[in-house]
Amino acid sequence: MTFPWATGGIQKHDNKEGWNSDMARSSAPEHVTIVGAGMVGLATAWHLQEQGVQVTILDREGVAADSSWGNAGWLAPALTLPLPEPAVLSYGLRAMLSPSSPVYVPLSADPHLLRFLAGFARHCTPRAWRKAMGVFNDVNKLALGAFDELTQGGVVENTRLADPFLAAFVSEQDRETLVAEFRHVAESGGEVDFDLLTGDEIRNLEPALGDGVRAGILLRNQRFINPPKYVASLADAVRERGGEIITTFDVADVVDRGSAGVDVVSTSGERRTSDHVVVANGARLTRLAKKFGVKTVVQAGRGYSFTVRPTHVPKNPVYFPVQRVACTPLDSGRFRVAGMMEFRSPDAPLDPRRIKAIVDAARPVLTGIDWNQREEEWVGSRPCTPDGLPLIGGTKSARVSVAGGHGMWGVALGPLTGRMLAASITSGSVPPAMRPFNPLR
Repeated sequence: MTFPWATGGIQKHDNKEGWNSDMARSSAPEHVTIVGAGMVGLATAWHLQEQGVQVTILDREGVAADSSWGNAGWLAPALTLPLPEPAVLSYGLRAMLSPSSPVYVPLSADPHLLRFLAGFARHCTPRAWRKAMGVFNDVNKLALGAFDELTQGGVVENTRLADPFLAAFVSEQDRETLVAEFRHVAESGGEVDFDLLTGDEIRNLEPALGDGVRAGILLRNQRFINPPKYVASLADAVRERGGEIITTFDVADVVDRGSAGVDVVSTSGERRTSDHVVVANGARLTRLAKKFGVKTVVQAGRGYSFTVRPTHVPKNPVYFPVQRVACTPLDSGRFRVAGMMEFRSPDAPLDPRRIKAIVDAARPVLTGIDWNQREEEWVGSRPCTPDGLPLIGGTKSARVSVAGGHGMWGVALGPLTGRMLAASITSGSVPPAMRPFNPLR
């Protein structure tokens, strides 16, 4: 099966760009092992099955156990923007050291974190943001169609149209920052369909908004999902087509044995052998991938969320850009409130101060919520790269690929990532839309 890529045909690997030419010469694998049972790993498995490949998925905990579980579940191309942006640096170092800051960097001598932060800061410039935005524009045009393909292929859980998708502000001045970003998106070839709203207009559309909301934006053509339900449905589809999902398999190493295959080795010494391995284990990607030439640091950008039960549950997502709080209706009267970017070890425990910071930010702008009756408090590690672009494709080994580093957009771009990577693995060629995500850059 050949996919009709919207950006043109499939192109061969080119050593000048770091892609492994051996991969182009090798035959398509019969059996692929995927490390990671989140949205990206499962979507890759599903698309490999479309190509007739046997798949095994390994995960240290289970399906959607990390960042695929508690995120906001937005499929919003208008807001799928590069994470390194000039506004991040405007917080200032002192603000970012505060646990109440939307972007929190705890004091640390960790060389991995310091290397990431130095690279991240270099990309928080208008020029770098515009360049990255051009790349995001290309994939944003394809992202929703990749979800439609999963639906047509039998994934039961559907995406939901956000009609409307609202962004709320305490002042028109605050709103101008996001409007300016939309202008830059348009200048770089993207498109955002939106209207400006007064405070009265946006509160009429969404009664759960508080009196502190004085301005708004109405976004069209966006969608959302219930993340745990959707990823579980995708996992069911993979299993129904013969895929094996093995949980509590904590991967310690990936060993390329040449023509004998690739071994994935657990911390207990168990081995799984296949023709090809895809490393899609989120914020822990660097540990397994660096031996195969992937030098880009992947840092955990931890997000927090919880659910509440408002008196009036909004039917669609609501975003508070200044507060960096993202809200999504789930089901059974549950309303997910998510936020924060905490650059910290993925193994660090949940920090209650971060939950409190989200509550303090959301309380003035949402009504009808008992903030003390929180459920499902969660922290998950979003895999972030210094330049804000994911790592998708082959490595120095013809038998090892990676898929990760999507930052906040692993759910939104996961199906497209799986489609592109599966096509690359089985054809030995790189879809044009995937070329900027070279893992060896």
